[in-house]
Amino acid sequence: MPGLSAELVQQLYRTPPDRFVAARDAAVAEARRAGDPTAARELARLRRPTVAAWLVNLLAIRRPELVADLVQLADALRVAQRELRGPRLRELSAQRRAVVGALVAEVRKLAAAEPDAPPASRLPLAEVEATLNAAFSDVEVAEQVRAGRLLRAASYAGFGEVPRPQLRLVTGDDEEREEERPARRPGPQRGRPEAAPRTDRAAEQAERAAHRAARAERARQRRALDRELAKAQADQERAEAELTEATGQERDGAAVLDGLEAELAELERRRAVAEQDLSRAKLARRAAERAVTVARRRAGEVEAAVEALAAEEGTADADGGAAD
Repeated sequence: MPGLSAELVQQLYRTPPDRFVAARDAAVAEARRAGDPTAARELARLRRPTVAAWLVNLLAIRRPELVADLVQLADALRVAQRELRGPRLRELSAQRRAVVGALVAEVRKLAAAEPDAPPASRLPLAEVEATLNAAFSDVEVAEQVRAGRLLRAASYAGFGEVPRPQLRLVTGDDEEREEERPARRPGPQRGRPEAAPRTDRAAEQAERAAHRAARAERARQRRALDRELAKAQADQERAEAELTEATGQERDGAAVLDGLEAELAELERRRAVAEQDLSRAKLARRAAERAVTVARRRAGEVEAAVEALAAEEGTADADGGAAD
């Protein structure tokens, strides 16, 4: 049996969620008609993704190179978190924010190119962003994103891999202090607790508090930006609707004007023809008038000749009678 093709699965997961079930059922029926019950069963098991998951799948299918870059960066970020490399971790975190922002913008472009996609104001871009951020912390989510078969949005509120590793404040001379500690503290000591662990715990708590504050601030900024984006998108949709209406009115006016110009051109043509006919009729009238004049004159001349001949005949008859 041919089995289920990856191209068909990608085609289904490119389909907007409101048409996914119908497209899947049609593919199942086609597989059954083709005598492939295995593919039909596998197709029937495919589940419809949410709109946010569909957008992420669309990104993975349309722009796999961008998702591959995300997964590669996520691997590097997890390594830096495990090894507690402070400078490298901060550098990769900045890259993560830039990459996620660029991918969300790319998702918006891809959705705009889909004819059956929801309007821009209704796209769940916040869920898309949360899913992409979760891919940096959860290997399974990253693989689902890369495969383009995500069924629902994912989220991760913490930092680091799942489960979250123990974090501490990392500075530039951490490696040197780590090498020195075993020599100074070869083993556990009784009595008063050492200051270094407490310092580390305080640093961890401070770092976690800073992370929470930063996360709250980012969430507040994201909500403000989402509100501003929603308003801007609503204004854009309203302006586009007005543009569409004005364009339609312009098109209708141009059509009416074209029709009137065509009618005017036809009237001009008929006027020119009528003027030519009138000119020919005038010439014919003048020629007829001249012919009538000539005919009248000739008739007058003939009539005068007849009268003169008749007079001569009368005179001749009278002279002949007198001679008799």
